[in-house]
Amino acid sequence: MTQATTPTTSQDALDALLCDIMPSQGCWSDEQYLWLTDQTRRLVEFTDGRIEELPMPTATHQIILAFLYDLFKPYLKPRGGIVLFSGLRMRVREGKFREPDLLLLLDRSDPRNQDRFWLGADLVVEVVSPGDPARDLVTKRTDYAEVGIPEYWIADPRFETVSVLTLAGDIYIEHGAFSRGDTATSPLLGDFAVDVTALFDDAEG
Repeated sequence: MTQATTPTTSQDALDALLCDIMPSQGCWSDEQYLWLTDQTRRLVEFTDGRIEELPMPTATHQIILAFLYDLFKPYLKPRGGIVLFSGLRMRVREGKFREPDLLLLLDRSDPRNQDRFWLGADLVVEVVSPGDPARDLVTKRTDYAEVGIPEYWIADPRFETVSVLTLAGDIYIEHGAFSRGDTATSPLLGDFAVDVTALFDDAEG
């Protein structure tokens, strides 16, 4: 009696099969992007049919985010607001999704607060990625203005600065560029403030 063997598929054949099944770059739909990001832990954004894989964050990146999250959360929670970490998708418009490093709403019951993805935010934060700084400084500045987010914070560990931008019409203007020795303030949040020296000291360990 011979033992039945289980058919095997080589990795190259599997890769070719998946390439046949999945859409080509430029042809992805919103739902296909959402399906993909439901299945993976990788950070992936989406613009007009194109999948955009983001670099994995560094320890410095995560320490800065954790420091800011630990300030935003106790400020917002008693006021009925909410702040969340990256990994949560935010829809800019049909055909465009972003995953901000931090995103917050002043009112937790805001209808933009959806479980699968948010439909906007009141404030977003990005920590500049050393491999592609223009994405945070230029591209996302345009994206977040497009969705109408009132305030955009950019923490840049290269220069140890925090830029706070406020929306004026359909473009951002600079409320302040804060560095060591300064306190970053928020027009949107009133008395909320961040000690920039403490922020980057924490990132240095």
